[in-house]
Amino acid sequence: MSDFILHVSRLKVEFNKNLILDDISFDVQKGETLAIIGPNGAGKTVLFRTLLGLIPYSGEIKWGPLVKLGYVPQKLYVGSDLPLTTAEFFDLKNAHPHEIHRVLASVGFENSVDALLRLKLGTLSGGQLQRVLIAWALIGHPQVLLFDEPTTGVDIAAEESIYSLLHRLQDQENLTILLISHELQVVYRYATHVLCLNKEGLCFGPPDKALTPATLKQLFGQNSAIYHHQHAT
Repeated sequence: MSDFILHVSRLKVEFNKNLILDDISFDVQKGETLAIIGPNGAGKTVLFRTLLGLIPYSGEIKWGPLVKLGYVPQKLYVGSDLPLTTAEFFDLKNAHPHEIHRVLASVGFENSVDALLRLKLGTLSGGQLQRVLIAWALIGHPQVLLFDEPTTGVDIAAEESIYSLLHRLQDQENLTILLISHELQVVYRYATHVLCLNKEGLCFGPPDKALTPATLKQLFGQNSAIYHHQHAT
């Protein structure tokens, strides 16, 4: 199929004989946004790391030909005293200065790239750091971006800005997005498909069809209707 980007079939992951993921199957087509939801400890981040080739598994993971991946982790702890500037951080990618300027401009730093590059990473706000990490992931023109809860640690205003940014980047860069989120309203608003995960796959499909009251209760319990992560203050 020409739109094929990822096929996962009967995926299983074990750590020290403890079953972390069992019998996970789903497909992703080019240009889609797949949201992965589930309670804490459901295996969502393990799934991402497995898809990135970092964890042994059984079953099948098949990416489309010549697919390049970008990854934004859930958290990057940066101390305020870390003597690493944004420019030095991007130097680790050996990217051309024009490419660095391009990706930073694309995430909203059009008028402040030079100033940003001189700042230490530890002095950036949560929203600024998250946009820098997104720009980092865009180096090399990946076709697929994986985001592990991209708004963890940012305030509500920055959260809305980041999700709007992801949606815009998807259109501009022709991206396929895999997104871990605790925000059900985000899933309904941005995702084309959702994978419900709690060590095994509990649902997969368009959000309005897959996220039934029974499935949400199975995932999150009685409070599924208001389930969301805590915002930073």
